[in-house]
Amino acid sequence: MLIYNSLTDKKEVLKKPLFRKLKFFVCGPTVYDAPHIGNLRTFMSFDIVVRYLRYRGFRVSYLQNITDIDDKIIARAKEENASWDSVARRYEKKFIENNEAFNITSVDRYARATDHVPDIIRQVNTLIRKGFAYEIEGDGWYFDLSKFPDYGKLARRTALQAEDGVSRIDANENKRNAGDFCLWKFSDANYANNESQMPQVTAEPSWPAPFGAGRPGWHIEDTAITESFFGPQYDIHGGGVDLKFPHHEAEIAQQESASGKKPFVRIWMHTGFLKVNGQKMSKSLGNFVSVENILSKMSPDEFRLMVFQQHYRTPLDFSDDSVAYTKANFSQISEFIEKLSFVSKKGIGDSGTAARSAIRRFEKEFSGAMDDDFNSPEALAAVHVLMNAIHETGIFSLSRSDAKRARKTLLCAMKAVGFSFSEEKIPHEIAQIAGDRELCRRNKQFTHADALREKISALGYIVEDTPLGPFVRRSSK
Repeated sequence: MLIYNSLTDKKEVLKKPLFRKLKFFVCGPTVYDAPHIGNLRTFMSFDIVVRYLRYRGFRVSYLQNITDIDDKIIARAKEENASWDSVARRYEKKFIENNEAFNITSVDRYARATDHVPDIIRQVNTLIRKGFAYEIEGDGWYFDLSKFPDYGKLARRTALQAEDGVSRIDANENKRNAGDFCLWKFSDANYANNESQMPQVTAEPSWPAPFGAGRPGWHIEDTAITESFFGPQYDIHGGGVDLKFPHHEAEIAQQESASGKKPFVRIWMHTGFLKVNGQKMSKSLGNFVSVENILSKMSPDEFRLMVFQQHYRTPLDFSDDSVAYTKANFSQISEFIEKLSFVSKKGIGDSGTAARSAIRRFEKEFSGAMDDDFNSPEALAAVHVLMNAIHETGIFSLSRSDAKRARKTLLCAMKAVGFSFSEEKIPHEIAQIAGDRELCRRNKQFTHADALREKISALGYIVEDTPLGPFVRRSSK
């Protein structure tokens, strides 16, 4: 299996670790607002990746952090006149619920930053002791980029190019270097001196530390969490491409400086940008798409197909056209699977070698595509090649055994990457009408048969006349 490594800019062989699980970490959400489609695309992409790794026999320990303390959370709490932790817990709950709604269930453990403050303090203390950190009075402790010459090796930038390295709580005119980032933010001075006078509901959080009471910087949360679970080095780190610089660069600098071990992570994976109607998503542009917006347009399985249609490293454009294309694509695959199920129960034909050859070719091509850096568009192309080959043979002329094999093979592949394609039982009323209509057709009562077809359509179903009898399925409209 090959995976493109953002660190080395090439595909590398992924080998199964001996006597342990593959250690896999993905940057999780900052829980200050409802998740949006950009978040969902990233988490869906890595759900597909991890599911497929497990399908291929890898034992994976999949860890994701939850940033539950951050400037944005504090600002939202002040807006709502609520406590920072009540805000964090509310949006954390929403994040988990959305993941479950979209069948993103491959994560083994979610780790809150606030549950790992002692680990964060230990790592900051180590960086201070080793001389990689300096104090800005009244502000906090910062990482000194001049002490880490390798900074920028992931994004291929240098410390001198880090003028845009200001991230969240990192702006301070007293920094030694433009890209220096905050490891530990001191408690708000007003709060520290007037705690009894401040409304506790909106107070900033603070934890005692030997180098000054305060709260963690953003970047240090991830490395402290991963070191706690995985040690100073592990296998794969994933996240959106927007996190490559400066967030992931900061993680590398922190962990490799603290431990003295390189590389911090062997393989880095980054998902492409998410666009809406060809533009970067932004509330100011009025093109912000929430998870609720997605569910009003398409099902969770259809959104998974939208993600699967595009390689995880390339941009994904969400638009009415892409939604319509995806829904039509999903409907074609669903109908094909339902027809295979129908034929597997009623088939009387003899498929010959063409169908069986197509099934064997599909197995090889699907896994071959996914084994090549999770090339899902090529894997999906293999699905359509199989469908076309079966249709050319004549799907209703398949033998029962070949229909069963084709259905089982296709479902196994699609379920390996998280699709459900659950088969819907046709209601008794619809089946009865379809049976009556078939009798009318046999007796050449075509006017009555057409009326029954319209009745079936009005109830939300489609009937197709086949050599094996009426094939009924729910309308996709």
